[in-house]
Amino acid sequence: MSHGLVIASYIVAAILFILSLAGLSKQETARTGNWYGIIGMAIALIATICSPDVSSVGWILLAMVIGAVIGIRFALKVEMTEMPELVAILHSFVGLAAVFVGYNSYIDHGELTGVLLNIHLAEIFIGVFIGAVTFTGSIVAFGKLRGIFSSSPLMLPQRHKMNLLGLIISVVLLVYFVHNGGSWLALLVMTIIALAFGWHLVASIGGADMPVVISMLNSYSGWAAAAAGFMLSNDLLIVTGALVGSSGAILSYIMCKAMNRSFISVIAGGFGTDGSSTGEGVVGEHTEISAADVAEMLKDSSSVIITPGYGLAVAQAQYPVAELTRRLREKGVNVRFGIHPVAGRLPGHMNVLLAEAKVPYDIVLEMDEINDDFSDTDTVLVIGANDTVNPSAEEDPNSPIAGMPVLEVWHARNVVVFKRSMNTGYAGVQNPLFFKENTQMLFGDAKDSVEAILSEL
Repeated sequence: MSHGLVIASYIVAAILFILSLAGLSKQETARTGNWYGIIGMAIALIATICSPDVSSVGWILLAMVIGAVIGIRFALKVEMTEMPELVAILHSFVGLAAVFVGYNSYIDHGELTGVLLNIHLAEIFIGVFIGAVTFTGSIVAFGKLRGIFSSSPLMLPQRHKMNLLGLIISVVLLVYFVHNGGSWLALLVMTIIALAFGWHLVASIGGADMPVVISMLNSYSGWAAAAAGFMLSNDLLIVTGALVGSSGAILSYIMCKAMNRSFISVIAGGFGTDGSSTGEGVVGEHTEISAADVAEMLKDSSSVIITPGYGLAVAQAQYPVAELTRRLREKGVNVRFGIHPVAGRLPGHMNVLLAEAKVPYDIVLEMDEINDDFSDTDTVLVIGANDTVNPSAEEDPNSPIAGMPVLEVWHARNVVVFKRSMNTGYAGVQNPLFFKENTQMLFGDAKDSVEAILSEL
């Protein structure tokens, strides 16, 4: 394949990636968007393998086969509940790859001299830094989502000054690295600082902000890929990395606005938070309800809103919930879903689950679209949600989630909360909703509870 044909293939692949992002912005076109991305990646891989600059096709094919086998195995094995941590660990691979590419480019940077050498050395240094931060930060995010690490923020004394000092030292090392035409010592010291910086940056962020962290790490992995593209002089890798990096940053900003969080404070590792939590106090007595009573309540309701959360994903209750929705709608009940921007542990997590169960798109509404309707709703079913329906966000200025917009389910006539126990949510904050007069608790596995209600109906 000629060099010109390779460039043309890269342009086509880049256009398909842009169309893929556009398609993924809406549920109705998400499947088409996925196909655009798949086709674009296939074209990119074929063009790269057939490029005249590639001499070791055998090694590339071997790596692709190994990667494909691992990828297919995990794609078939991983449940939707494990998808957030899978995404986090995949981001770590991108970061580690950028580090390896950087070191390889430093070992073999050809015959570059003068300004070109200085530019290349700066690319190497910055690429390794971004990659190392992404690598360890993603590992910590994986550990928190997996439950290996505590979801509470790591509150080291003078932590922000430590982060700032690490950045300043890295900038000084960059100047030294470029000015001296390279230095193994400077590169190694910076790598160690970046690894520690990435670890501490994400460890300092609490569980309530983890969905933002995932999208933020997605952005970091994109910039790491773009940096690798500069080091490898690969135009498509630069474009693809920039698309992923910028879209991840925009998504992080949108989610921060939805949570009333400062974008700068989150990416700075929880800057401005004191780590306080009101998660242990019990604020009243809760009232239990049976599945049969919930079924009777639903029969007497003309409007029902379902607010799903991570507990629905864990129980894999989306299918019985979809069946419950179908039956209620057949009886003339106005059923809708209220989705918080950070419901679950990954942006769009709940939307994907409901689409998987064939819930109609037009009754799945965002928080801003449905919040004003709760006061006119007969029954709200809170299935596995906790922090996203917590009144403390509005009523307790000392709460770790204070100021975060939430689904105001407590304004409905009746609220039924599906939970396994009275434990706090992922943010570690107690929920006063459980103790309100119009709230009743249905304990047990969400899937079993919904199926019990279905049998009563």
